[in-house]
Amino acid sequence: MIHRVNLNLLRSLKVLLEEQHVSHAADKLNLTQSAVSRQLSQLRSLFADPLLIREGNTLIPTPKALQLQTKLTHWFLELDDLLVEEAFEPAKWHGEFVLSSSDYVAQYILPDIVEALATQAPNVSMQYRLWQPDLLPQLAISDIQLASSMSPTQPEGVSSVQIGEDSPVCVMSHAHPLATQDTLSIDDLLTYAHIKVIGGGDKDSYVDEALAKLEKPRRFALKVPFFYAAAQSLCQSQHLLVIPEHIARNLKNHFSLTYKPLPITTPRHKYWLIWHAKYDNDQSHLWMRNLVLQVMSKAAYSIGYDSKS
Repeated sequence: MIHRVNLNLLRSLKVLLEEQHVSHAADKLNLTQSAVSRQLSQLRSLFADPLLIREGNTLIPTPKALQLQTKLTHWFLELDDLLVEEAFEPAKWHGEFVLSSSDYVAQYILPDIVEALATQAPNVSMQYRLWQPDLLPQLAISDIQLASSMSPTQPEGVSSVQIGEDSPVCVMSHAHPLATQDTLSIDDLLTYAHIKVIGGGDKDSYVDEALAKLEKPRRFALKVPFFYAAAQSLCQSQHLLVIPEHIARNLKNHFSLTYKPLPITTPRHKYWLIWHAKYDNDQSHLWMRNLVLQVMSKAAYSIGYDSKS
């Protein structure tokens, strides 16, 4: 029978049982009296019961109608609760949130995110995953809820917000033969072997594309997924490393490193916070991505850092 039931019919029945008067029910439902009379006729047919018997100017409910009234009152209360979204309270949020990005973010920015989360939503745990660009098409089915990544244009097929942008630079040890030069030439860039950070996406692909046009590829001595390992290796070798400027600037504060502008022009790096559109209107997710954005605007190690904040 359920496929034959019209929600408007049930609401009209509820009001008819409350008012026990067709014209009064019509006024409350903002319908004409004849429309409500037609609905009552449909309801009688649907439930195989007269439901309301005319007695003077009022309608007397049948036992069947009284049974339905109790059920309808409870059912509409539940329906109203279903349609009313409770205000989200971070302090009452229980669950796990999966965030994905590079090892650099894990080491230098994640602790600030965890601290803010522990203070504002203490019942939420966080799981962190190392991000790779090939995970982007899998966000619809992945349990990764939020990620940060680099892309020259806004990622397609997902929701996103730009965090910031910068350009690649060449990093080397303070003791490197090129460290005293103000500028580098392409020959300088190619004379020494390079280290490539492969974790978290392509951070120097623009450089290789520009050099490919000149038919002058780089030679790689080491490919490693971790910035810390790359920085340590730089300090103990004459290798070079091409990475985003904001990362180079911050690694310089922890290692005996320096960096120089590149001798070639490359597009700007753009950084995005990304998530699947299924989370667009989820209140807990909205709160969490705002928290991450807020931390990234204040964390000095982040591309989103605003020195004025």
